[in-house]
Amino acid sequence: MNIGMILDQPFPPDPRVENEAVTLIENGHNVFLFCLSYKRESLQEEINKIQLRRYFSSKWEYKLSALAYTFPWYSNRMSRKIQDFIDCNTIDVLHIHDMRIAGAVFRANMKFDLPIVLDLHENRPEIMKYYPHLQKFPGKYLISLKRWKRKEEEFIKRASQVIVVTEEAAQEIINRVGVKRDKITVVPNSVRRSFYERSNLKSDILNKYKDHFVILYVGDTNIRRGLLTAIEASEQLSKKIKNYKLVIVGSNTTDVILKKKVQELNLESFVDFEGWRDLSLFPLYIQSSDICISPLHRNLHHDTTYANKIFQYMSYGKPLVVSDAIAQEKIVKISKSGLVHKEKNAKDFEDKILELYHNKETLATFGQNGKKFIEDKFSWEITSKELVKMYEKI
Repeated sequence: MNIGMILDQPFPPDPRVENEAVTLIENGHNVFLFCLSYKRESLQEEINKIQLRRYFSSKWEYKLSALAYTFPWYSNRMSRKIQDFIDCNTIDVLHIHDMRIAGAVFRANMKFDLPIVLDLHENRPEIMKYYPHLQKFPGKYLISLKRWKRKEEEFIKRASQVIVVTEEAAQEIINRVGVKRDKITVVPNSVRRSFYERSNLKSDILNKYKDHFVILYVGDTNIRRGLLTAIEASEQLSKKIKNYKLVIVGSNTTDVILKKKVQELNLESFVDFEGWRDLSLFPLYIQSSDICISPLHRNLHHDTTYANKIFQYMSYGKPLVVSDAIAQEKIVKISKSGLVHKEKNAKDFEDKILELYHNKETLATFGQNGKKFIEDKFSWEITSKELVKMYEKI
């Protein structure tokens, strides 16, 4: 089968897109990937047997994408490119990665009438509520989140199959949209074995933190990710834990708020902002840590998704401290890989960190449990079997 994946951003990197494409190729399919380019580069390329076809897009078009369901400009422009992509590659089925470009795909497909897989990486209408540019003029008045939600529900009904990342997300869609369970496939953002089998014990990162007790966070650092909770807790943790260090690897436009809080609490020597680092360095930071965290704020999106970082942490045998966002709390309790704190509660976060710090046996056991859970039940090689089964149905 010739599968045409549609991605409305440059590639690489996108671990989920690459994981899905490679798995489908390994199972006998051909995968062609429509993606965008904001610079002059090779328009056709093969990466890991994925056949890329890049379409040049301007920054102006990128900004228009936020208005995809306010005005028709973006969808009209993208649909013409998608039609060209389908024509050039003899596509049998379309696989949409996330909903921003979904309108353009459905429009383009009117000419071809191909089966469509809608792969919802996240609950986009819900998470958009927390985008800074949608909380002020002009975005607040130009972009209707109600319209985005209506469009998402329309696309879910029109799609041949829908993919989500958790069972919680599947149930939310069933309850809200009224589709049948067999239309939805759960494909979690787990990690490939190659991610945790390439351990490197010699690096400047490991040397930098070898004498510290490291609490680690990797990934997007938006305020909704809960890092203010970890920073506030660090005021006491830095006094109670020898050589304490909170290490934050990632970035966001809201980092100024986090850094201001660190300054207010005089924690500059206890909190390291490493900024965004290449994904290839994540394993080194994880290896250098003692406890890994995901202190997400609770909302409909976070309650029904997994942060991929928790599986990255677990794959290296690190104990977790996570907030009580429903999906991640459930997976941590099932795997017995860490402790759960109340969201936005710095004192509870502090208590959970200290509980592990003072009980090295429990700390080690949680780490071992998490690693075994990934290896035996939740590596990408295991969880992606549902994706393969779905395509067999199509």
